[in-house]
Amino acid sequence: MSVKVRLGLMMFFQYAIWGAWSPVLSAYLLDDLGYSGMQVGVIYSLLPLATIISPFVGGQLADRYFASQKVIAFLQFTGGVLLVFISTVSDYTVMMWMMLLYSLLYAPTLALTNSIAFINLENAEKDFGPIRVGGTLGWIAAGLLLSGWRLFANSNEALAFSGDTFLLGGILSILMGFQALTLPDTPPKKEGASPWAFLEALKMLKNKNFTIFLVISFVVSTELMFYYILTAPFLTSGRIGIPDTTVAGVMVIAQVAEIFVMAFLLPKILPKYGIRKTMIVGVLAWPIRYIIFAIGMPAWLVILSLSLHGFCYVFFFTVAFIYVDMVAPEDIRHSAQSLITLVVLGLGNYFGSLFAGWIQSYFTAEAGTNWTGVFLVPCALTILCALAFILFFRDEKAVKHAEV
Repeated sequence: MSVKVRLGLMMFFQYAIWGAWSPVLSAYLLDDLGYSGMQVGVIYSLLPLATIISPFVGGQLADRYFASQKVIAFLQFTGGVLLVFISTVSDYTVMMWMMLLYSLLYAPTLALTNSIAFINLENAEKDFGPIRVGGTLGWIAAGLLLSGWRLFANSNEALAFSGDTFLLGGILSILMGFQALTLPDTPPKKEGASPWAFLEALKMLKNKNFTIFLVISFVVSTELMFYYILTAPFLTSGRIGIPDTTVAGVMVIAQVAEIFVMAFLLPKILPKYGIRKTMIVGVLAWPIRYIIFAIGMPAWLVILSLSLHGFCYVFFFTVAFIYVDMVAPEDIRHSAQSLITLVVLGLGNYFGSLFAGWIQSYFTAEAGTNWTGVFLVPCALTILCALAFILFFRDEKAVKHAEV
């Protein structure tokens, strides 16, 4: 296979693994295992926590000591075996520690797969996008595969297994462990980047617009976890009534929309309207989605609103990374990307997981969860973020750069 095909397959597995367990795990933990919302929030917070730690561990191993493809192979194979074991665990304490260990194995591969792709592509600016779409296709495939398996097992009770979401992720991870060995040889650079590289970008906080952007990005990333953690149990609740067997397949609507927005809308809208206007569309899509969730009816509108994820994620977070690349001085561009990654994927998602879990517990009583109350919280916060962004964020340099 060509290098591009192998890298695309790598991305497919990388995100299929995550997509196998992350979208529907909360429903499994809440409904099948009886965990509290706060406990679920803690479980979900472990991967963002590991994302903060990973540059100090996995990144340094690949940067300084071992070939990247071998590090990926070891981490994914070991993580896959661990996920298969976790599929049999029901005790919360055991689950928490096992998920922390798994997250520490998986988190470094998120950066390593990007790195190995950039290094081995002749024209990364042109070719990385289509290869990264393979990851979104993997997420979609995992959701459809899980739903298909559950429908099949529903008519064959002997095959039913409540921990199937972890089992599927484990199998995919083991397969990726072997697939990684087919990737181009990418030896370590003895002068690997410092895990403290993001500190070099702190000087950018002197720019008022960049500071406003970073603070809003942090708050919005915390509210992202309401979608990632609570959508599945919300959809399977009596409020909406999506069966457990099909919820994973229904939720891939979000990723289909993400591909459409990324591939067709962003290339047209960003050059024409610039960074600020594009991000305003993205930030406004968040409260619209949460308003629909809070109303909770009709069910078809709630399901259709999943497609807003394409605008929420691509027009805000994807454009945010583009904005950072535009405004960062050339000598600290990589450090600036490390900073925004830490703020959004690390700190924002970590505190957002705990916050979403706490809010779910707060609005849950014997009668069930008050989903209107739950989703009014991120709705209010994202409205405030949208207003703050519209009123205070100004960056003509980025807008002019995008329009060139």
